[in-house]
Amino acid sequence: MTNANRDIRNVAKQSGVFLWELARYLKISEPTMTRKLRFELSEGDKIKYMKAIKAISDARGEDMK
Repeated sequence: MTNANRDIRNVAKQSGVFLWELARYLKISEPTMTRKLRFELSEGDKIKYMKAIKAISDARGEDMK
């Protein structure tokens, strides 16, 4: 596996967020997102992905209450 965007992949895994869920939240197809993650994202895109991971994770926490 490539080392590009390892930070995003690790945060998603630690948060229990699957990449397909991230793609759905960002309104892109899973194959498109996977292709984007092959190469290092811009800082702006990384921030957007990290916020999406947090939102998905937070929504799960709300569902458990």
